[in-house]
Formats: sequence, C-alpha cells, structure tokens
Amino acid sequence: MKRALVTGGSGALGAAICRRLGQAGHHVIVHAHAGTARADVVVADIVAEGGSAETVVFDVTDQEAAAARLARILEDGPIEILINNAGIHDDAVMPGMRPDQWHRVIDVSLNGFFNVTQPLLMPMIGQRWGRIVNVSSVSAIAGNRGQTNYAAAKAGLHGATKSLALELASRGITVNAVAPGIIASPMADASFGREQINQLVPMKRAGKPEEVADLVRFLASDQAGYITGQVISINGGMA
Repeated sequence: MKRALVTGGSGALGAAICRRLGQAGHHVIVHAHAGTARADVVVADIVAEGGSAETVVFDVTDQEAAAARLARILEDGPIEILINNAGIHDDAVMPGMRPDQWHRVIDVSLNGFFNVTQPLLMPMIGQRWGRIVNVSSVSAIAGNRGQTNYAAAKAGLHGATKSLALELASRGITVNAVAPGIIASPMADASFGREQINQLVPMKRAGKPEEVADLVRFLASDQAGYITGQVISINGGMA
C-alpha cells in the first residue's frame, strides 16, 4: 500500500482526488489547514469504503511547522505519491490589488509547493519510485482578468514541474501538472453563471471534480510511468 499525501484535501477538488486515491488502494493522508472538519469527513468516507486514510493539519506557508509535521509523517515511511493541490484565490484587478493579496496567493500555491515537496524528496528518491502531481489552472496558461496573482503562482508551478521532472527522472519519479478549467465547486458556482460557462467552454458545461481526480489518479499510477514534465489541461476545450 503506497502512502499518498494530498494538500488542500478538504476542498471539493482535493476531496475528490483523495477519494479516488483511496479507491486505488493507497493510504491517503488528507491535508487541511482551516477545513479540518471537512478533511475528517473525507477520511471517514474513504474508510467506510474499505480504504485507509488519516487527517493531517498544518499551514503550508509556515516552513518550520510544515517541516516538523512532515518529519513526523516520514517516521512511518516515505510518501510515494504527493498531490500539491493547496491553493487560494484572492482576486482583484492589478491596479487595485493590495500587496497582501499578491503575497498570500503566491505564498500558498508556490512557496507551499516548496515547503511540502522539498522535505519529501530524499525519502522518495530512496524508494526509486514516486509520483508528484501539481494542481495548476487554466489561468496559468490563458490568463484571467482579476487573477494576476493566481495566474503567476500557478504558472510558477509549471516551470517548477518541468525542472523537477528533469532532476528526478532517473530516480523513477515522475512530476506532472494538471491544469483544470472551470470545475464545479461552491467557489466556481459563485463565479460563473450558466451563460458565461456556455461562452467560455466549448463543451458548454463545468467539469466535475471526479473527472480531474481520475486524471490525477492515472498520473499517480504505475501505468503513467513514462509521462513526466508535462502540463496537462482538462478544461472542456478552452483555448
């Protein structure tokens, strides 16, 4: 049974990813920061289906706290599957964006990626097998008005994905990113109406969290062992 850590596992997309990895037979470590109760529900759902899971709580932007908590997790063995899903929106057009909005979004998505991933790499290298999947966004590819901070953070993940993939390829570890478009969730539902989705998405619908989770599950599998350094869009045909 491989051990999988999913950051931001309490949100709609993170929860779907956790459930799919649980169904694939992995022990799923569901990370949360503010959404501990939601993470506990995800864990309970996985266990109820016969899987194995636990909740872990820490702030990905706090390097010392993250390192300390990850060290305790590693006492039980290496993390073989890492899904960097934690991220936040704090939207504003650039002329009116406050410095704290810029720094907070960058801190969670990009610095959080480093704070979680770097401590797990040497144990993963020792196993000579690993899967790292970074959850990005269509905003990082096409841009989006009011999301300069979010697009910058996620685009940074693309460069990190490609570079880290080169560093780890000979160790049996793949590193990829998935870039979802409009995915049904409370946040997306509040931001995109039916007419807007019809205009933006050739498939005329929002994606389902489970559809993204299925892609992540594949990238985390043995079958995806020759796919690395890629940014894979899943967006219903958006340009």
